[in-house]
Amino acid sequence: MDNDIILQKAANQARGLAIDAIEARASGHLGLPLGCAEIGAVLFGEILKINPKRPDWLNRDRFILSAGHGSMFLYAWLHISGYDLTIEDLKNFRVKGSKTPGHPEFGETPGVEATSGPLGQGIANAVGMAMSEKMAAARFNSDSLKIFDHNVWCLAGDGCMQEGISSEASALAGLYKLDNLILLYDSNDVTLDEMASKTMSEDTAMRYRAYGWDVTTVSNGHDISEIRKALLNARDQRNGKPKLIIFKTVIAKGIPEVEASAKGHGEGGAKFAVQARKNLGLPDEKFYVSEETYEFFGNALKKRVSEYDEWVRLFESWRANNPEKAEELEICISRKGSESAEELLKNIPPFPSDDKSATRASAGASMNILAKKLPYMVTGSADLFGSTKNYLKGMGDFGADNPSGRNIWFGIREHAMGAISNGISYYGLFEPSCATFLTFAGYMLGSVRVAALSRLREQYIFTHDSVGVGFDGPTHQPVEMATILRSIPRLDVVRPADSEECAAAWAMALARKDGPTALILSRQNLPILNSIPVETRRFGTLKGAYIAKKETAPLSKIIIATGSELQYAISAGAKEPGTRVVSMPSMEVFERQSSKYKEDVLPKSCRNRIAIEAGISAMWYKYADKVVGTDDFGFSADTPELFEAFGINEKSLLG
Repeated sequence: MDNDIILQKAANQARGLAIDAIEARASGHLGLPLGCAEIGAVLFGEILKINPKRPDWLNRDRFILSAGHGSMFLYAWLHISGYDLTIEDLKNFRVKGSKTPGHPEFGETPGVEATSGPLGQGIANAVGMAMSEKMAAARFNSDSLKIFDHNVWCLAGDGCMQEGISSEASALAGLYKLDNLILLYDSNDVTLDEMASKTMSEDTAMRYRAYGWDVTTVSNGHDISEIRKALLNARDQRNGKPKLIIFKTVIAKGIPEVEASAKGHGEGGAKFAVQARKNLGLPDEKFYVSEETYEFFGNALKKRVSEYDEWVRLFESWRANNPEKAEELEICISRKGSESAEELLKNIPPFPSDDKSATRASAGASMNILAKKLPYMVTGSADLFGSTKNYLKGMGDFGADNPSGRNIWFGIREHAMGAISNGISYYGLFEPSCATFLTFAGYMLGSVRVAALSRLREQYIFTHDSVGVGFDGPTHQPVEMATILRSIPRLDVVRPADSEECAAAWAMALARKDGPTALILSRQNLPILNSIPVETRRFGTLKGAYIAKKETAPLSKIIIATGSELQYAISAGAKEPGTRVVSMPSMEVFERQSSKYKEDVLPKSCRNRIAIEAGISAMWYKYADKVVGTDDFGFSADTPELFEAFGINEKSLLG
């Protein structure tokens, strides 16, 4: 039978799976799974370089569903293609603990490459993955043996294209000539509320050509042969340009009652399921996939396994001929060298006893030392390398002419920077960090949140951390941002007080395996706290909090401090024999310690506690009854004047 006929039947069966799953739960989004069914059939049936039996294959194509609400599109095709996703899993769509949650979640479902749902982020994730492929190819391929030569595919809808993050990321993709990136635009002219014409009128094709992309339009996004032609052309061209294919489709195609309208976006069409199945030529049986479809995709799977086996032979030859590259690749895969923070700390010598660096500078010094040991470290900044101090010296700038460079210039694109970094982390070979001023963390919170949700290994470098920024004024004084970041589950927030705490913060962040870390760093110079032994500062930071000054009389008071304010706590504590000073660079890390350790540091018997931080006070009431903070916006003045105005000083801690 002609492949086009088989694929069309498979497309209708995938539509049926989506209808049945969404009808069963009375919840979900029919529009994209039905509207893009033919695209899925060709893509998963003929085009993608994947091995469903080895979903972790290094050289696999990556496919990201940016329009994550259309999750049943992805689940249906993963099942049909042979991934470990059964019909029972599809029947459990949106059921607690299933492999088929409402939106795709990284780590929960074989074949899901990224957590998606917040529109537009998937496009930026794909850019990060495409950059990673370029990095990997440049570092590891030899002239004769190319072990990395795959593409990154992303399916997005009108909503994704409206989000500003898609513009930020797409402009960068054009600049960096990511010709391994293929964006599939499901242009159905419908968003959730109404027709897309209510809210968008731009010429998307022209916009992307201006970014430096190749653009193709398929006027009938349901024509198998036209879809195949466009996908093959995009796949086979490495011409220095990313590819945009605009598919004109009908949302919720197959349910005449709602197709081509906003009513087709969600689950509203499910009530017409019985008639829809008949329209699609499906039997009464729910969750139906024909033996013919399974056979076709089974044969495709055999071919893919064979291609994978051929790549394994290529890889073994490459490894034998390139032992040094092979060793570096293994380090990148295994994250060898970052097994423990304690071991990482040994690489960073103590800072001079007269050091007075801003923590942004000492953090930069520490990460440069560690980057020489850990080849998977890459970093970037939102046009602020000179200020955020995270540039990796001597390690080159990533670009079309130097894809092995380890410094990424993101430009003033904070949200995209966060999501692109997520894409690099999802890829699995490199561990990214990215930097901006703390006040601009708000621009990238959506990306930070998804990174935490997905437990990604990456670091955020947020400098200029308080009213200590000074003359730039309240727009640049992030009094609230540390509190906001601390409220994100699975995100570790670390605000070190001096250079030694910075060293430990970096070691801890790189050793962490289950989520991202935000480093909150000062603009202003800070004294090194020599009254506290180096080992105490370092290893105490690894615990999240530690006794920085022990009382010399019966314990009557505890001062808890973090970051630049620890110096005031130390000086105040020195004047009160019964006062203990606790440095707490990270609430999250401290909370993971044993009950005994927490009691040893903050004994419940002492309730006379005061905390100090130049930021919103709210969270500190968990540990203290009184808080010295900055519960209002600042103003333009020099740093000492600002701290004095808010009472961020020794005087506020005494008495």
